[in-house]
Amino acid sequence: MAWKKLLAFEKGNPQRIDNGSSNKRIIFTYEQCLMYLYHYPDLWYDYAMWHAKSGSIDAAIKVFQRSLKALPDSEMLRYAYGELEESRGAIQPTKKIYESLLGDGVNTTALAHIQFIRFLRRTEGVEAARKYFLDARKSPNCTYHVYVAYAMMAFCLDKDPKMAHNVFEAGLKRFMHEPVYILEYADFLTRLNDDRNIRALFERALSSLPSEESVEVWKRFTSFEQTYGDLASMLKVERRKKEALSGTGEEGPSSLESSLQDVASRYSFMDLWPCSSKELDHLARQEWLAKNINKKVEKSTMLNGLGFVDEGSTGLTSNLAVSSKVVYPDTNQMVIYDPRQKPGAGNFQTTTAAGVPTASKSLSNPVIAAVGGQTMSAFDEILEATPPALVAFLSNLPVVEGPIPDVDVVLSICLQSDVPAPQPGKSGAAPMPLPSIPAPSTSDLSVSSKSHPIPSASSFKPARGKRKQFDRQEEEEASVQSHPLPRDAFRIRQIQKARGTASQTGSASYGSAISGDLSGSTG
Repeated sequence: MAWKKLLAFEKGNPQRIDNGSSNKRIIFTYEQCLMYLYHYPDLWYDYAMWHAKSGSIDAAIKVFQRSLKALPDSEMLRYAYGELEESRGAIQPTKKIYESLLGDGVNTTALAHIQFIRFLRRTEGVEAARKYFLDARKSPNCTYHVYVAYAMMAFCLDKDPKMAHNVFEAGLKRFMHEPVYILEYADFLTRLNDDRNIRALFERALSSLPSEESVEVWKRFTSFEQTYGDLASMLKVERRKKEALSGTGEEGPSSLESSLQDVASRYSFMDLWPCSSKELDHLARQEWLAKNINKKVEKSTMLNGLGFVDEGSTGLTSNLAVSSKVVYPDTNQMVIYDPRQKPGAGNFQTTTAAGVPTASKSLSNPVIAAVGGQTMSAFDEILEATPPALVAFLSNLPVVEGPIPDVDVVLSICLQSDVPAPQPGKSGAAPMPLPSIPAPSTSDLSVSSKSHPIPSASSFKPARGKRKQFDRQEEEEASVQSHPLPRDAFRIRQIQKARGTASQTGSASYGSAISGDLSGSTG
């Protein structure tokens, strides 16, 4: 739209320059636009038509040729190009364009056949169009549209109703199963005022068409009898229509009885009705309810009868049996959420693993608590198989009022909770606290692993400041290791980092002191 606004702006010549300069600016804008919108057929068409209106037919033809290179599958551009060539009297180039639409005949569309027949009728005459129609009817892609188009062309342009009638009869042998073709044939016979053949056509078509596809044919037959028949024939066709369509979705069993809407449709003409629009809407609504009330009753009966046969998966299976296309929910497990419920309203007692008898009391699940015994036992089994550490953690969680918990509250509980670690091999036993025995530091391990001779007390004289710093680090490490390890991952990394720094510093200073004393004593 922005490019089209720019083109309209340039075509308005806001600078009031001469036509030559203005046309150059417009051409430049079109070329710029096609650099971005190369595969948009409407811009190619606007560009070519602007050249044609400006008097440059050759330039417009060149634009169309470029557009077909950009969009070789665009039938619209080909028809527009052929129209431009035909308008200036170039028949042979136009014929080549239509033949390119026909292709090799295998993938030719019915529309291409119809348009080429019309082109031959305009340019070469009736015989050329008739000859091509006889060839086109043998094509596997020939549909009933080709027969209708040629028959109406023979009737309207050639003024030959006999030829048109023969074409329709020839097509009826192939397309008796097409309701649209039958209706077109009936319209043609109506123009000829041939009521006898119209009745015969309807009878032949309705005897072969299935009831699901004959709805429109029955409607046209009824309308025909209302115009050309008497009262007895009208009532007879309407009764036959109701009997034929009673098994389909168009007419219900109750439609076999006459209704006031039938009277309104019989005595209406065009947009004139023997009742008001409100009365007509009321009659239409009543007819729709009469058709669908039985379906609703059957559906509700099946849902009520099958939905409560069994609990659990049986109810879901029975609901699925109602319709293979629609998946119905298991309404047996539905519990209406009430935001005003109390936090402890849904608590229930369960038997949990040993060591955590109070965990189940703090766990609340109002939906599961309100269902029944089968789901409660399943929850008990899950809770028994849950590790005691996880049960203890869940017992510290608050009761959530609503479907969405507060993430910050949950994270704060995770960071502050002291969950006991279970002993290996005793999942059902009570969690034991971690031993507070200080582990040897990495500096001690690094020093002890070295193969240096241990000096005597007289020769070992470490520096006073370094010795105090090393003792202080060992005390800090022992005090840190005496406490239980935190559960925060960030805190654990900080402690590990501090221990690594302390171990590197301690090992380096201790090693330097030993090496210095050794060098002094040996010296």
